[in-house]
Amino acid sequence: MGATASALFRVPVPAGGHLPMPRVAIPTVIPRRSIPALPLVLVSSLVAAGCSDRDVAMDSAGADDTTTTAGTASASTSNGSADSTSAPADTTAAETSSGTTGGSPECPVPGEECVLIDVLFVVDNSGTMAQEQAHVAANFARFVEALEGLTDAAGSPVDTSVNVMVTTTDVGHPLCAAPGGSARRGAPVRDGCNSRIASFTGVETACTDVCPLDVVPTDPFVHFDSLGTNVPDGSPAQALSCLGPQGIDGCAYKSPLEAMLLALDPTACWNDPSQPGCADDPQWSGVDKPFLRDGAALAIVIISDGVECSVDAPDGEVYFTDDDVYWEIDPDTGAPAASPAVCWNAGVTCEGPDENGAWTGCMSTDNPVLHPTDRYRDALRDLGEMRDKEIVMLGILGVPEVTAHNPMPPFEPTAGGIYALQERPWTEADLTPAELDAGVTVEHKVWEFGDIAPGCANELGTAIFPNRVHEVCNSLNLVDDPRTPSLDESAPRCCIESICDDDYSAAMKCLNGGFSGPSNGLDSGG
Repeated sequence: MGATASALFRVPVPAGGHLPMPRVAIPTVIPRRSIPALPLVLVSSLVAAGCSDRDVAMDSAGADDTTTTAGTASASTSNGSADSTSAPADTTAAETSSGTTGGSPECPVPGEECVLIDVLFVVDNSGTMAQEQAHVAANFARFVEALEGLTDAAGSPVDTSVNVMVTTTDVGHPLCAAPGGSARRGAPVRDGCNSRIASFTGVETACTDVCPLDVVPTDPFVHFDSLGTNVPDGSPAQALSCLGPQGIDGCAYKSPLEAMLLALDPTACWNDPSQPGCADDPQWSGVDKPFLRDGAALAIVIISDGVECSVDAPDGEVYFTDDDVYWEIDPDTGAPAASPAVCWNAGVTCEGPDENGAWTGCMSTDNPVLHPTDRYRDALRDLGEMRDKEIVMLGILGVPEVTAHNPMPPFEPTAGGIYALQERPWTEADLTPAELDAGVTVEHKVWEFGDIAPGCANELGTAIFPNRVHEVCNSLNLVDDPRTPSLDESAPRCCIESICDDDYSAAMKCLNGGFSGPSNGLDSGG
């Protein structure tokens, strides 16, 4: 895992500056097939037929490789072990139920069943997020409130034990040097947004409106369960509202998949504080509880408005600094120049455009520039198997606004959104009045982003669809096992919502619906 494909995809840029799309036959956006309205069952075992017994390498990109033997995933509900000792009523959840690496996580009250959930947010902090920052920030508290309000079919509260960690899409790049900041590389955000207010130049209210005063947890993640929280001076919702907003000074070459992989690295100090060197590192010396817990369900939330660009460093970096094969023509200079267009040109191939002016069959491609999406699909599968974690993903991305959802858990989109997405070249109609007044042309947009028009655009912002993120998300869906014709095991584990929507309540409901199922009768409410 982690190696690029042997066949090189290198297409010279013609004098006109447009990189032609090679013809491919397999679409990334798969037409929706008829599936029953089954809920995502995160509290039941994974379909055994989908697992394979083999030695796997996590290849955590930046950490030492950890070779393990794949096992079988188990339930994400957990009972306290027989030798657990009840905690005093005034003991915080952080002291009793964060779980330990390599062992079974504990429920708040030993002997009673609970639902264990680890949630990772990967938030785009690049400059293109200026318009979206405020409504992204306004939705963090709603997510915690929805998880705190989970009930069963009878309307009774459900005992949950939740960890929530936030990181950014910035993992570093040779063309990025964020003023006043540095690449987070998957590490958790630990400071409130007011202490990072220099990152919000021009959009400061995205922080201050939701976080007037910084409230932060005692760990590198927010934890809450029925006994309490690790947020000593406020609520989990307040803490996430302060940790979640990320500003706009991050790298324009967005790498949400690599950031996700680094954040979930089992050997990272925030996931295994017992690793050698962690106790000697001032940043992690006080950490003694892991974010990732064996047996807990894992929900990954990626929020981004652009093309995915996880560079296969260091070899792939040359295509941004020296080799201009994927560069577009800068209309202001008339010469090829590096820009985030390289991410689209090197990362995605399409057919067309067709008679309607649309690209078709768009899919990721393997070449020496970006890491192949198999790297991330394999890593998530291996993590699920080795740590007994069932995994779902919510992508809040550049797709049209969703117009209908399944009325039953997991409340996934059924109309609009990705089903209404049209991938096509830029046209003048995609330019805003302000851009036209400023002399911005289609050629400027092609140079800046590649010849892929926004998947959604409104007063809240403009966003391009990240095919690579969608492929990884889609790989989590359970497929029907043909060996059991009397059963339909298919179920969605990937939910794609629009970043151009001004209210993410439906998106959060879709994610929370993933923790519902006939085995426990949970209902995410709303």
